[in-house]
Amino acid sequence: MQRQPMKFMILGTVALLAASTLADGMLNSRIVTQRAEAVVGRPATPVSAAGTSRRTTRRVIRRSTIYVASLPGNCSTVIIEGVSLYLCGGTYYEPYGNQYVVVYVE
Repeated sequence: MQRQPMKFMILGTVALLAASTLADGMLNSRIVTQRAEAVVGRPATPVSAAGTSRRTTRRVIRRSTIYVASLPGNCSTVIIEGVSLYLCGGTYYEPYGNQYVVVYVE
């Protein structure tokens, strides 16, 4: 006896979803279905596939008052927020004229 009301409830739910999706498409209201747009390479994240991977917070690069004439050994070049930095053993350096300034990435 309990199967009949459950069956009607499931059929009613499916019919309601189908009708609302159909009405949304016919009226072009885009309440249920929205148009998705993606631009390849935006945002420029390492694993971005057509802009689907997005970072929720932006990184902040702050300069310190520590300047060095030359970089320590074993440095690699990294790009953070479009700024080219050198990463040397956990410390970031930014070129500044003919020297380098220690920067903090937050």
